[in-house]
Amino acid sequence: MALMITEACTNCDACEPVCPNVAISRGESRYVIDAFRCTECVGADDEPQCLLVCPRPQECIVPNPDFVESREELQNKYDLLHG
Repeated sequence: MALMITEACTNCDACEPVCPNVAISRGESRYVIDAFRCTECVGADDEPQCLLVCPRPQECIVPNPDFVESREELQNKYDLLHG
């Protein structure tokens, strides 16, 4: 499942540089995650890097309910992005 950034984001800029898929960018009022590029770091790392660096991960970064994907689907997406 892709992740998404909530309105609780403080724009601390910690998440963008650690995303291996370049899925995070600065939006109008907060950072946003491109669900078509987010693999929750499957294929690159053992856990989502944005969650590791976010000062308030439980409040700011949550699963995107519109993009429910299995681990295999996330790996396939990663492979397509980095093929």
